[in-house]
Amino acid sequence: MKKSIVSILLSFVGIFLVLGLWAAISANVAPDLPSPLRTWEESRLYIMEPWQKRGEMDQGIGLMTAYSLLRVAKGFALALLIGTPLGFLLGSSPLFFRMFDPTIQILRPISPLAWLPLGLILFRQSEPAALFTIALCSMWPTVVNTMQGVRAIPQDYHNVAKVLRLSPWRKFTKIMLPATLPYMFSGYRLSLGIAWLVIVAAEMLTGTPGVGGFLWQEYNSLIYSHILLCILTIGIVGFILNRLMGFAETRLRAA
Repeated sequence: MKKSIVSILLSFVGIFLVLGLWAAISANVAPDLPSPLRTWEESRLYIMEPWQKRGEMDQGIGLMTAYSLLRVAKGFALALLIGTPLGFLLGSSPLFFRMFDPTIQILRPISPLAWLPLGLILFRQSEPAALFTIALCSMWPTVVNTMQGVRAIPQDYHNVAKVLRLSPWRKFTKIMLPATLPYMFSGYRLSLGIAWLVIVAAEMLTGTPGVGGFLWQEYNSLIYSHILLCILTIGIVGFILNRLMGFAETRLRAA
């Protein structure tokens, strides 16, 4: 209990130090950078009325975040539906691994800024193009971690399955899946973080309502305080998502 209180206090100290540094830079180095107080004053309407819709791109920060989270949820779900079985195939089939591993290693480092134009060419609409980009960019940690989890299953487990003459389905559900779940959730956690990063870039390029779209609009309007509001929102939401997935992973390992 005492360690938890100390950790919380240290976290607040760190936050106040960062705010102090931000205020000092605003006052002495970059006058165009709004101070924390000015950012709050100019962004208060979006924070105090988070669900208010005044126009297509003039909405409360809560609504903007909800739009982005909905897109992330769809793209993330698609990434898991594709990445999880692909990881199992790569981990359980040496032939499949040798066939497709070079292609995967080429595709993994490609930036979302490169995939989004291809998505727009394929789907001709910003929404499916964004989902395509999120899924394609965020599924690789799930693929790699699931594959590693399958490969880490001890050979004794496979021998037991042979002795018991388990069907492929029972072997999967009783041996492979439980042994691989911790690896899978580690991949899911990383994939969710990447999905949240990608949605911001996707919305900025397509101009759709969301945190990224709002950030790009305010940048073009030179309203710097709202840019900082979006940056803080992105960071806070990313922190919450990471903690939620970490909590789920911890509960899974304890089960």
